[in-house]
Amino acid sequence: MSDYKKLNIKEWAVEDRPREKMLLKGSRFVTDAELIAILIGSGNTSETAVELSKRILTSTNNSLNDLGRKGIDYLKTFNGIGEAKAVTIMAALELGKRRKEADVFNENKITGSKDAADYFQPILGDLNHEEFWIMLLNRGNKILETFMVSQGGISGTVIDVRLILKKAINSLASSLILCHNHPSGTMQASDADLKITKKINDAAKIMDISVIDHIIIAQNQYLSFADEGMLN
Repeated sequence: MSDYKKLNIKEWAVEDRPREKMLLKGSRFVTDAELIAILIGSGNTSETAVELSKRILTSTNNSLNDLGRKGIDYLKTFNGIGEAKAVTIMAALELGKRRKEADVFNENKITGSKDAADYFQPILGDLNHEEFWIMLLNRGNKILETFMVSQGGISGTVIDVRLILKKAINSLASSLILCHNHPSGTMQASDADLKITKKINDAAKIMDISVIDHIIIAQNQYLSFADEGMLN
């Protein structure tokens, strides 16, 4: 029979307890697993909160982005994680995304493809399904409005070009940026991506509105049609 005895976190050295470690050394010195342990507070009968948190992170290759994509039901499959703890973890991950989104633009202005990608990354990067979004800009490249036009896939029948142009005209937009995500992680534009880009671009030209980019988001990566010379 094993002599192993699981130590309660209160029995750890003060500097090794997640909460105390954060208070003593600051948040930068606390690991991702320790931060999750602080959120859940306790583990299960065989694991401390930190051990359980490490196991949860290991299941997603220690990627917080991948963990955010898994969702509440996935977290509840771990012994010791009930609905309340799962919701707490997901709420913390969502706050992180919203903080990043809020800090991206002080002037609300797009100066290049990275600005557009940084704007859409918190919105689309963690989704398990495709969404297609439009960003409307004025002559100074300041954002007038962003809105979703389709969900689940890209095709000429799914995306209503008339709706896009109607919103652009009503907002007095001078240009627009297309954006959608690839949940699979691939950074290659499909034939459907190219066709819908051309369709919207051709229609917008008639109204003197420019399509200045189409951004594909895939977790921590992005592809810019403009940067790749794919808008012609």
